[in-house]
Amino acid sequence: MALGSNTKFYETPNHPYQGERIADESNLVGRYGLKNKEELWRAQSELRGFRREARELLGRTTETDEADEFLARLKRYGILNEQDTLDDVLSLDVTDVLERRLQTVVYRKGYANTPEQARQFIVHGHVELGGQRVTRPSMKVEVAVEDTVGFDENSSLSDELHPERAEAQE
Repeated sequence: MALGSNTKFYETPNHPYQGERIADESNLVGRYGLKNKEELWRAQSELRGFRREARELLGRTTETDEADEFLARLKRYGILNEQDTLDDVLSLDVTDVLERRLQTVVYRKGYANTPEQARQFIVHGHVELGGQRVTRPSMKVEVAVEDTVGFDENSSLSDELHPERAEAQE
């Protein structure tokens, strides 16, 4: 599919004005430092896809290779724990997906004071993952490479005495 196509990667809510849903979405947008609700809707759509795939795999009884590959992918990204099964995919929450974003990982590791600041550091090119500079805050981080998240050596933030770094480590 071409990048310029008219396909959205998320679904908007069916009812535009539901106070409780709007409050819940605003809470998640603030807590994870998302740019807008579209990013939240993308995560929700991704979660719906995981659940749909799990239901299809549960409906089949013969093909366990597909199920194993699907579970291995979710475990590689840290969305599921090692002992989780297909049934556990159905009980996932959108926060399980949001926790694996690079922006959240950078914030949780203490490289930034707020999720918004973590987003800024990433977009401005200060963060690298596995030795490669990354500028997409929404990128999913695999558990195996999570320890390689850090500041780019050419970034001014790689200096421990940088004013923004000093605040984050207090």
